[in-house]
Amino acid sequence: QVQLVESGGGLVQAGASLRLSCSASGRTFSRYAMGWFRQAPGKESEFVAAIRWSEISTYYADSVKCRFTISRDNAKNTVYLQMNSLRREDTAVYYCEAGGRVGQGDYWGQGTQVTVSS
Repeated sequence: QVQLVESGGGLVQAGASLRLSCSASGRTFSRYAMGWFRQAPGKESEFVAAIRWSEISTYYADSVKCRFTISRDNAKNTVYLQMNSLRREDTAVYYCEAGGRVGQGDYWGQGTQVTVSS
Protein backbone atom coordinates (compact mmCIF):
# COMPACT_ATOMS: atom_id res chain seq x y z
CA GLN A 1 0.00 0.00 0.00
CA VAL A 2 1.00 3.60 -0.66
CA GLN A 3 -0.55 6.52 1.19
CA LEU A 4 -0.53 9.88 -0.55
CA VAL A 5 -1.16 13.25 1.07
CA GLU A 6 -1.36 16.44 -0.99
CA SER A 7 -0.75 19.94 0.27
CA GLY A 8 -0.12 23.42 -1.06
CA GLY A 9 -3.46 24.31 -2.57
CA GLY A 10 -5.15 27.62 -1.97
CA LEU A 11 -6.79 30.71 -3.39
CA VAL A 12 -4.66 32.87 -5.67
CA GLN A 13 -5.15 35.52 -8.31
CA ALA A 14 -4.66 34.85 -11.99
CA GLY A 15 -1.00 35.02 -12.94
CA ALA A 16 0.21 33.84 -9.55
CA SER A 17 2.11 30.67 -8.72
CA LEU A 18 1.53 27.75 -6.38
CA ARG A 19 3.52 24.65 -5.58
CA LEU A 20 1.67 21.48 -4.72
CA SER A 21 3.34 18.71 -2.80
CA CYS A 22 2.43 15.06 -2.48
CA SER A 23 4.05 13.09 0.30
CA ALA A 24 4.05 9.34 0.03
CA SER A 25 4.44 6.66 2.65
CA GLY A 26 4.23 2.93 2.56
CA ARG A 27 5.83 0.85 -0.13
CA THR A 28 8.93 1.87 -2.04
CA PHE A 29 8.08 5.30 -3.40
CA SER A 30 10.87 5.45 -5.92
CA ARG A 31 9.51 2.46 -7.83
CA TYR A 32 6.28 4.22 -8.78
CA ALA A 33 5.41 6.60 -11.55
CA MET A 34 3.71 9.63 -10.02
CA GLY A 35 1.25 12.06 -11.45
CA TRP A 36 -1.31 14.76 -10.94
CA PHE A 37 -4.89 14.84 -12.11
CA ARG A 38 -7.47 17.51 -11.51
CA GLN A 39 -11.22 17.76 -11.46
CA ALA A 40 -13.16 20.97 -11.84
CA PRO A 41 -16.80 21.27 -10.72
CA GLY A 42 -19.09 19.57 -13.17
CA LYS A 43 -16.23 18.22 -15.25
CA GLU A 44 -14.49 14.91 -15.60
CA SER A 45 -11.11 14.19 -14.11
CA GLU A 46 -8.27 15.48 -16.29
CA PHE A 47 -4.66 14.38 -16.54
CA VAL A 48 -2.25 17.19 -15.66
CA ALA A 49 1.29 15.84 -15.43
CA ALA A 50 3.30 12.72 -14.65
CA ILE A 51 6.85 11.68 -13.98
CA ARG A 52 8.51 8.30 -14.18
CA TRP A 53 10.36 6.83 -11.23
CA SER A 54 13.68 7.60 -12.91
CA GLU A 55 12.82 11.35 -12.94
CA ILE A 56 14.02 11.52 -16.52
CA SER A 57 10.71 11.40 -18.32
CA THR A 58 7.91 13.86 -17.68
CA TYR A 59 4.54 14.27 -19.34
CA TYR A 60 2.13 17.19 -19.46
CA ALA A 61 -1.34 17.99 -20.66
CA ASP A 62 -1.25 20.53 -23.47
CA SER A 63 -3.21 22.96 -21.32
CA VAL A 64 -0.41 23.22 -18.74
CA LYS A 65 2.74 22.82 -20.85
CA CYS A 66 5.30 25.56 -20.27
CA ARG A 67 3.40 26.70 -17.15
CA PHE A 68 3.52 23.67 -14.84
CA THR A 69 6.53 21.59 -13.86
CA ILE A 70 6.43 18.20 -12.17
CA SER A 71 9.39 16.95 -10.18
CA ARG A 72 10.12 14.42 -7.50
CA ASP A 73 12.54 13.91 -4.67
CA ASN A 74 12.82 10.20 -4.06
CA ALA A 75 14.89 10.78 -0.93
CA LYS A 76 11.95 12.71 0.56
CA ASN A 77 9.23 10.51 -0.93
CA THR A 78 7.65 13.61 -2.38
CA VAL A 79 6.43 14.74 -5.77
CA TYR A 80 5.85 18.39 -6.59
CA LEU A 81 3.80 20.34 -9.07
CA GLN A 82 5.04 23.87 -9.62
CA MET A 83 2.25 25.87 -11.19
CA ASN A 84 3.06 29.24 -12.73
CA SER A 85 0.94 31.77 -14.60
CA LEU A 86 -2.22 30.30 -13.13
CA ARG A 87 -5.48 30.88 -14.95
CA ARG A 88 -9.10 30.72 -13.84
CA GLU A 89 -9.51 27.52 -15.80
CA ASP A 90 -6.88 25.88 -13.59
CA THR A 91 -9.38 25.99 -10.72
CA ALA A 92 -9.98 22.41 -9.61
CA VAL A 93 -9.28 19.83 -6.97
CA TYR A 94 -5.83 18.42 -7.68
CA TYR A 95 -5.15 14.78 -6.95
CA CYS A 96 -1.84 13.02 -6.66
CA GLU A 97 -1.63 9.46 -7.95
CA ALA A 98 0.93 6.68 -8.03
CA GLY A 99 1.15 3.59 -10.12
CA GLY A 100 3.34 1.02 -11.73
CA ARG A 101 3.03 2.91 -14.99
CA VAL A 102 2.38 6.54 -15.88
CA GLY A 103 -1.23 7.46 -15.17
CA GLN A 104 -2.13 4.02 -13.89
CA GLY A 105 -3.64 5.42 -10.70
CA ASP A 106 -3.13 2.49 -8.37
CA TYR A 107 -3.15 4.87 -5.41
CA TRP A 108 -4.72 8.30 -4.92
CA GLY A 109 -4.50 11.13 -2.45
CA GLN A 110 -7.47 12.95 -0.98
CA GLY A 111 -7.01 16.03 -3.16
CA THR A 112 -6.18 19.67 -2.57
CA GLN A 113 -8.27 22.60 -3.79
CA VAL A 114 -6.75 25.19 -6.10
CA THR A 115 -8.87 28.25 -6.81
CA VAL A 116 -7.74 30.96 -9.21
CA SER A 117 -9.61 34.25 -9.19
CA SER A 118 -9.50 36.86 -11.91
